[in-house]
Amino acid sequence: MALKFFNRNPKQAEMSFVDHLEALRWHIVRSVLAIVILAVFVFIKIDWVFEKVIAGPLHSDFVSYTALCKIGHKLHMGDALCMQSVDKLKLQTTTFGSQFISSITIAFIAGFIVAFPYIFWEFWRFIKPALSPAELKSSRGAIFWVSFFFLLGIAFGYFLLAPFTFSFLWNYRLGVTGLIETKPTIDDYLDNLVDILIGSGIAFQLPLVSFVLTRIGLITPSFLRTYRKYAYVAILFIAAIITPSPDWMSQTIVALPLIILYEISIRISVRVTKQRDKRDKEEWG
Repeated sequence: MALKFFNRNPKQAEMSFVDHLEALRWHIVRSVLAIVILAVFVFIKIDWVFEKVIAGPLHSDFVSYTALCKIGHKLHMGDALCMQSVDKLKLQTTTFGSQFISSITIAFIAGFIVAFPYIFWEFWRFIKPALSPAELKSSRGAIFWVSFFFLLGIAFGYFLLAPFTFSFLWNYRLGVTGLIETKPTIDDYLDNLVDILIGSGIAFQLPLVSFVLTRIGLITPSFLRTYRKYAYVAILFIAAIITPSPDWMSQTIVALPLIILYEISIRISVRVTKQRDKRDKEEWG
């Protein structure tokens, strides 16, 4: 007997394993095609993208540097929020093809970030037929919220976390005699920037992860509340490492968005638990 996969949505026709693979293949092909098309447009303007976007956090006139410094002065904090300049930093390459490969990398990473809402939409189209009507109702707006939090995380990483990180790492010195000279490569810079951006985009999915894990019963609001203090300690520890000033305000600026996300996750978990308990009560009388 041939193995069959049955959709939980009665409006969808029965599909075989091969049919599912074929459908998945086309979803992947369309997603990759979207990335490639956007990457081509980025590559055409690669010099502008590199100078204005990729290398933005390396310029002392970067919007985050100037804005935070002005905020610090208005709050009568002096230069506590003014990050040290990284203008003297010069990236280097060690191979002939490094700059060309870096251009390709930048184009595809940018293409992936811009195309993310479409990529997730393709993924959602693939799994949607397997969801029940109740699951479809509870997951309404998933494409918007996943894309929103991912892009919000990218913005947080680019405008806040990256400037703090590169300013701290560039100006950190081991020893007092100047024996060590930092000469980062373009590959090293791109690796760090991509890790910051994608990591922030994933971290900002915390409320949605909380929603899903609560729905399937792996976490509860009490669990999140119990470990809240440990989560806060971890967030503050990370903020203390990457902020250039020991001032509590600069550390708070970095930590606050993550703390807010954690609190939102608790609220979401509470709401999902109440809905599940109400549904169970109606079903069992």
